[in-house]
This record gives sequence, structure tokens and C-alpha cells, in this order.
Amino acid sequence: MNDPIKLTNRTSQPSANKRKNPRKSHTNETNKNNKNAKYQGKWSQNKATKQPVKTLTAAERKIVLFNKPFDVLSQFTDDQKRKTLADYINVKNVYAAGRLDRDSEGLLLLTNDGKLQHKLANPKQKTEKTYWVQVEGIPLEADLLMLEKGVNLKDGLTLPAKVSVIKEPDIWPRNPPIRERKNIATTWLSISIKEGRNRQVRRMTAHIGFPTLRLIRYSIGEYNINNIKNGEFSLI
Repeated sequence: MNDPIKLTNRTSQPSANKRKNPRKSHTNETNKNNKNAKYQGKWSQNKATKQPVKTLTAAERKIVLFNKPFDVLSQFTDDQKRKTLADYINVKNVYAAGRLDRDSEGLLLLTNDGKLQHKLANPKQKTEKTYWVQVEGIPLEADLLMLEKGVNLKDGLTLPAKVSVIKEPDIWPRNPPIRERKNIATTWLSISIKEGRNRQVRRMTAHIGFPTLRLIRYSIGEYNINNIKNGEFSLI
């Protein structure tokens, strides 16, 4: 919605030794009132034409759960000819609720439901997202506790997270494979956060000294990638 326009009267004030012309003053005031009425009309028109988000029925609602491969953009078009959602998803009129970085894998949810999209993508809603994260090295309990309490990144302190060490998930091979350094072990973590900062999980693990090698989003709220092969989607 446009902000109301502030009108500034640029007419100089008459000096004390000059007689004010009542006719000219009346004309200026009339023009000012006409302008005010014009802008007020535009303001009212904008308010009146703003449409509320439509509530969809269960039959109308589309929810696409896509298991995004590595090196795929979370959008349908790209002028640089990189892989996009259009290479995998043929469902029309659905839009991503949030995003997933090109070098990340796993769950990307798309929908035609504006209310659901806003709920899942809006940081104020604090929808929990769980990631499977392969890091370089073996974090100690004290390292994980730092993530659980929150770490101070360049854009501020992160909210408390749920963090645990997990066994290597039964997942698809990444193409290309990650670059592992010889004689340096790796660890798989499950990290659940309720924020959506840019590359947040990667920055969190780097902050405690364990760079992320591979990142897979397992779930968004109640939705997850169970039984969805990498590069495929489920329409619910």
C-alpha cells in the first residue's frame, strides 16, 4: 500500500508590507483542496482494491513435496540455463514456501495456498525445520551445546536449536560427491531450527569450527521427505 503523499505548500508567505490578494488566496486554497481530494481518492481506492488472500478448499489446495537434488535452483526459470524446478515439477500454479540453496538438498515445499505459504515462510511463525548435516570433524558435547543455546553470527544471536548426533542416513549418493579430506572423520548431525536466515545452518556449524560438507533438509513442520526419491515429488 502506498504511503499517503505529503503535500508541501511552496507558495511564499506574503511580506508584512504587502496587501494580500483575497482572490488569489481563494484560488490557491481551492487548488490545494482539489489536490488533497485527488490524493485522498487514490488512497481510498488503493485500500478498497486490496484483495484478501483467498481461502482454498481441500479440493482446490495443492501441496508439492519435492526432494530437491544438489545443484538445482529453487525457482522455475533461469536465464543462465542452470537446472531449475521446471526440470522436475510439472504441476502448474504452485510456488515455493521459502527457499533451499542451490548446493543444499532435500525438502522444498510448493503450494498454491497463499496462507500456507506465508505460514511456512514467515520467520515470525517459527515453523520448525529439521536438517541432516554432515560436518567435517567430530564435535564434542560442548560444541553441540553451543548450537543448542544459540551462537552469535554476523546478523545476530541465533535462537536455541535442537541438535543431536545421528547415524549416517540411508540416503542417495550426491552428484558430485562431497570433497572429503583423508584422515579427517565426518559426523552427521540432526539440527532443528525455527529461523530462516541466509545459509544459517552452514554458518552455525562453521562458527563452532566444523564446516558443513553436505546439507539435507528433512522436514518443514509436519511435512518431510519420507518415501520421496531424490529428484521426485509427491502431490498431496
